[in-house]
Amino acid sequence: MSEQQIIAVVGATGAQGGGLVRAILADQSGRFAARALTRDPGSARAEELAALGAEVVEADLDDAAGLREAFEGAHGVFVVTNFWEQRTHEEEQARPATTRELEQAGNAARAGRDAGVRHFIWSTLPDTRGYFRPGDGTPTFGGTYKVPHADGKAEADRLFLESGVPTTFLQANVYYEAFQDMFAPRRDERGALVLHLGFGDARVPAQAAEDIGRTAFGVFRRGEVLAGRRVSVAGSVLTGDQYAAALGQALGEAVTYQAVGPDRIRAAGFPGAGEVGNMLQYLITAEQDIVDLVDGELLRELNPRLQSFDTWLATHRDAIPH
Repeated sequence: MSEQQIIAVVGATGAQGGGLVRAILADQSGRFAARALTRDPGSARAEELAALGAEVVEADLDDAAGLREAFEGAHGVFVVTNFWEQRTHEEEQARPATTRELEQAGNAARAGRDAGVRHFIWSTLPDTRGYFRPGDGTPTFGGTYKVPHADGKAEADRLFLESGVPTTFLQANVYYEAFQDMFAPRRDERGALVLHLGFGDARVPAQAAEDIGRTAFGVFRRGEVLAGRRVSVAGSVLTGDQYAAALGQALGEAVTYQAVGPDRIRAAGFPGAGEVGNMLQYLITAEQDIVDLVDGELLRELNPRLQSFDTWLATHRDAIPH
């Protein structure tokens, strides 16, 4: 058998990276080997990946020299940054999450270039700013961002293009797993289940977390022919009413969708309410562009196990509070 091609996976103990590592290890062809990069090789998740057959290597996105070493000999590299990592207020003030992500993405892009990597997959998100009108009353963050966790990643796209390494831009949508907590249906005063979501009447793509990693593996298998492409992962594209109907079918009890306007969410006052409201407004305003980006035929070729919302619910319905 020819020598295996190493795929170095940043964030290997997280949802996206972990799904990719498992997909590589489950592949019967043996064409690829998984190099799982993590800041803590002694963690339970890292040890689990090692037991499955992954090469576990210590690496930190803030350590450019260490990344260069971790990428050495790798054919492909999957890069994801964590905007939501728990940090102190002082740390956030000194280095905002958007700044941190840009710096980390730059470190990864340059390290891959210097190590001779042949193919990047950058886990990115859309730039939402073009869908907001100047003076529309919506909040702006960091002087320029409307949805910082998305807009900042979109800004980092250019760093991978500038590296010269062929790059595929992988984009996740709403996670099915959100319906287990933040998006879970709640009982109203009459005891009926209600799905309170800010989707308006828009169709909103969503996917299972594990399908992001499986799709990334499909991209690596397909190779550099997908360089420059934006691959938007979605197992279902449904309206709020349709998500509610699917939940009701799975739970054996009617679930009613109740749209919650972005303005109401922004006014709710919980931490991050302004950004969440803006994100939901983007999903409504940019609906057609978001849906058009989902290429169902390509996704099924890359990931034959891609799960619809109904399929995912059949396995996970007991984890949905109701």
